[in-house]
Amino acid sequence: EVQLVESGGGLVQAGESLTLSCAASGFVFDAYDIGWFRQAPGKGREGVSHITAKDLKTYYADSVKGRFTVSKDNAKNIAYLQMNNLKPEDTAVYYCAAVGNLLIGYYMDPGAYDYWGQGTQVTVSS
Repeated sequence: EVQLVESGGGLVQAGESLTLSCAASGFVFDAYDIGWFRQAPGKGREGVSHITAKDLKTYYADSVKGRFTVSKDNAKNIAYLQMNNLKPEDTAVYYCAAVGNLLIGYYMDPGAYDYWGQGTQVTVSS
């Protein structure tokens, strides 16, 4: 059974940091790219970051570039999203997702992903 389990969310103040984890099982982790997405109340799911399967190339949405860092530990089947200098507008449910064969340019397209986690809430107070 494929599983992606996010953890590490919580309530923080603006300017603080959080690191989200995404633990994977049931598929060949090092053959899959990992994407991080978020969804705020009343809004669509937004791509935040992406890391490729083995060469670990990273991509970021402009809104988080310079503040968020994505990483992937293929030996441990875990991906991370380190979030620094958090802002109230970062408040959302954060999801990790996995995709086996992704067309170039679709890194931030939620419809392109094969598997999803259940999400973890991140709330940033001002």
